[in-house]
Amino acid sequence: MLIDYKTLKSELNNELYNILNYWIENTLDLKYGGFVGRIDHYNNIIPEASKGIILNTRILWSFSAASNHLKTNEYQNICDRAYDYLKKHFNDPINEGLYWELDFKGNTTNSRKQIYAQAFGIYALSEYYMFSKNEDAKNWATKLFKLIEKHAKDTKKLGYLEAFNKDWSPIKDMRLSEKDMNASKTMNTHLHILEAYTSLAKIYDNDDLKESLTVLTSLFLNTFLNKENHYELFFDDDWNLLSHSVSYGHDIEAAWLVIEAAKQINNNELLKKANKVAIDVANTFLAEGIDTEGAVINEKNISTNHKDTDRHWWPQVEALVGLKYAYELTNDNKYINASQKIWQFTKNNLLDSKNGEWFFRVDKLGNIYKNEDKVSMWKAPYHTSRACIMLNN
Repeated sequence: MLIDYKTLKSELNNELYNILNYWIENTLDLKYGGFVGRIDHYNNIIPEASKGIILNTRILWSFSAASNHLKTNEYQNICDRAYDYLKKHFNDPINEGLYWELDFKGNTTNSRKQIYAQAFGIYALSEYYMFSKNEDAKNWATKLFKLIEKHAKDTKKLGYLEAFNKDWSPIKDMRLSEKDMNASKTMNTHLHILEAYTSLAKIYDNDDLKESLTVLTSLFLNTFLNKENHYELFFDDDWNLLSHSVSYGHDIEAAWLVIEAAKQINNNELLKKANKVAIDVANTFLAEGIDTEGAVINEKNISTNHKDTDRHWWPQVEALVGLKYAYELTNDNKYINASQKIWQFTKNNLLDSKNGEWFFRVDKLGNIYKNEDKVSMWKAPYHTSRACIMLNN
């Protein structure tokens, strides 16, 4: 029997505290500072694991956002700890920008400048500034914005290039991770620049920022979006499509983030289109991306029509947010019904009631991938905490 939507939101509110408590109790690196780089499925800390920028910026964002949402100073020490570690270890004092990876002691091991990482720096620092009113954090966020605009922006063909060397010179291998295509322009990185610029615009009134955010919003509505209501993923410099895949989690995540961007720039024309697109994307998402149990599947290859039916943790919660927006635009209960099923599946299959936090993924039969981590470069409290917050806003 499904719970009602009010109960769903209440359970997510409680889950926010569970998530925050897990990260406080399990991830502080009391020997070398900051946070541990990796915890395995069984909740064992992996000694001497490297420390990634994505994990660390997402920790800062999550605890800052939770503090703002809950209107509490309870997590100030964690926020300050995350900010201080970023500033001391991930910040490049010579070339500026954020390094990609450190060793367990905080020494730089990968100094490349991934634009995805710079965007998460902006996102985290903007949220932290809203909580702490630390002017240095705001100034750092605006500096990262200017670095992206200077080095990564394609002023002729629009959009942003993916990655650079330490000194911002061109780099051949631009991939965000080993599973990604080596493409110079990607939907994923643009999505998180959009997200970051939307957040920065709340604290930084700047015409260049508004213009860039307007162009980004238009790109999502006119270039990334295809006729089948999916967001295309990989492109070359000239916006030639390189991939034939659908990411259901990114589809539904983009739907609501584009709305927020259009609202922030106060562009009624773009907002009207973003609202319509969000409904279209949500409808396609419900038709294709949900399995018989009500869970969100991972991906589909359009060329072969092969589906990756694994259920990763993060698309489930992004679906809860995206479907909330679709419901508020239409008052159609089908979005609520889908959300209830997704949350029921998530509770039953992805929440670790024994050790805390969420499993990384399960297969279509519900079997847990025990080789996946609880904490890693890509496994952070960001998607989950944000969904808990957004469903209760």
